Amino acid sequence: MTIFEALRKDHEIQRELLDKLIETSGDTPERREIWKRLKKELQIHEDAEERNFYIPLIDKDLTQEKARHSIAEHHDIDEMIEQMEETEFSSTGWLTLAKSLKEIVTHHLDEEEHEIFQLAGKALTDSQKTSLASEYKKEMEENR
Repeated sequence: MTIFEALRKDHEIQRELLDKLIETSGDTPERREIWKRLKKELQIHEDAEERNFYIPLIDKDLTQEKARHSIAEHHDIDEMIEQMEETEFSSTGWLTLAKSLKEIVTHHLDEEEHEIFQLAGKALTDSQKTSLASEYKKEMEENR
């Protein structure tokens, strides 16, 4: 498995959780559970992705700018999560923020898959693609 396949697999989990989250309403156990799972999934993915994908890409001229941009987007996602944490689950504003979070995360994932993966495919060797995948998957399993 390559790093691209490993990341894409987790991106699908995030998309699914985001879709489920915006279908919830009010301060319900379902909303709380999906939110808890999504927050954890986003956090551990960001950390593992930065260490096992973006840090190696920052060292390459071809991918440095895109890698830095994506790390900055991770910070935007974190700020949105913090804002949601400070908002009542039962308020209409919470769902509005959840929809914004979905937009930001979806944009980020699409950009990674359609732009960064192509550049990284040129910048990384085949052995790097598989070794980074192993390290990434190991880190994700340890933190799930």
